[in-house]
Amino acid sequence: MSATPDPRDGDSDRDTGAEAAAAARGLLEQHAEAVRLSVSGCAPSGTASGAPRLPCTGCTVRDLVDHVTGEQPWIPPVVTEGRTIEEIGDAFSADVLGGDPVGAWERASGAAHAAFAVPGALDRTVRLSYGPVLGRAYRAGLTADCVVHARDLSRGIEADDRLPDGLVEFALEEVMPYADGLAAGGLFAAPPEVPAGANAQTRLLALMGGRG
Repeated sequence: MSATPDPRDGDSDRDTGAEAAAAARGLLEQHAEAVRLSVSGCAPSGTASGAPRLPCTGCTVRDLVDHVTGEQPWIPPVVTEGRTIEEIGDAFSADVLGGDPVGAWERASGAAHAAFAVPGALDRTVRLSYGPVLGRAYRAGLTADCVVHARDLSRGIEADDRLPDGLVEFALEEVMPYADGLAAGGLFAAPPEVPAGANAQTRLLALMGGRG
């Protein structure tokens, strides 16, 4: 005798699908907010085209804007076309800013956001230099990167460097699983001790090597 289907099974599937869709929307919104935050760091007084140095890294504002902007053109071919880093080669290795740093950032980050917004993009496996990951993990890492660098840019142009609480918490959650390997890989200084009761932004910046 065949079992009678439980009508609630369909509800469970729909609930799971709705939760996944909500999580994807949340990740897209967080990335978009981080992008807007980075743009606000580039824009005041056109300082992105100048050469003030960042106290946390020693590089110039333009260097940092070029670095963050230069990560964006990789995203459409990797996410939407399934190409590997090796296949792309050095296509995006040149200075991407030209004479319009803010415009270059807005165009590159807009195309990247559009690539991640394609249905199914966050669940697609992408092949990066360190191995295959899901599109959502790739996007989460880039979002955290934008958040931290937006603070660096704010310091460089002597603007308010307080970051939105929601983005800080998101970035902290993203960085925590691999925080121990950041200093070991030589990308960041060893994290300083953080006083008890330190806020989330202080803890995040400590994990990223202190950053001034």
